This record gives sequence, structure tokens and C-alpha cells, in this order.
Amino acid sequence: QVQLVESGGGLVQAGGSLRLSCAASGRTFSSYAMGWFRQAPGKEREFVAAISWSGGSTYYADSVKGRFTISRDNAKNTVYLQMNSLKPEDTAVYYCAAAWALTSWSSGYDYWGQGTQVTVSS
Repeated sequence: QVQLVESGGGLVQAGGSLRLSCAASGRTFSSYAMGWFRQAPGKEREFVAAISWSGGSTYYADSVKGRFTISRDNAKNTVYLQMNSLKPEDTAVYYCAAAWALTSWSSGYDYWGQGTQVTVSS
């Protein structure tokens, strides 16, 4: 079993940057693909980015491509989401999740963190 804890959210002005972290417990972290999702008020949860167990493959939603970067450090059991050029529409609760295979489908993820709030002011 994997437990996930996100951190790094906060309030930032449009055009600014934030780096989210997701710390995982358990010795099998390096076996999982990891993903980031987000949910804005009144909207469904949506895929943001994902990374394979090795870090060799990444996948992004079109809305964040070129602005966000997902990475992982298996030695630290941590996955990151570097967010640059933030926009007000990026405002949401951001969740990290673990899956056995790289996918953008939320149903493919077995473990979820509790989320961290990101608010981008205009």
C-alpha cells in the first residue's frame, strides 16, 4: 500500500511559479507510475501530468504542456510538479496519485493523496 502526501500549494500571482511535491510512503514507490490531477470548484477532476516508474516517460494535458514539468526522485520517494507561467484557470486542488501503469485516466490510479490548494490571482 502507498500513502501520498502533497505539499507546496499556495497563493501566487498570474505568471508566477510553484513547485508541488508528493511524498510517498512504502518501499514500492519506484514500481508505480505517478500522476497529478486537479479539481476546480464545480468541475470534475482532470488529468494534469503523469510520469512512468523510471521517469523515462512523461505525459501532459494540452492545457499545461510547455508550462508544467513532472519529475520524480525514487531515492526520496517523491514526485514533483513544477508549474510555471501560472494562470487563474490553473486554480484548483491538486492531487497526486499512484498507478501500476502510465495513464491519464483517473480510474487507473489506485492510491490518492488528500490534495493541496493552488490559487492563482489575476
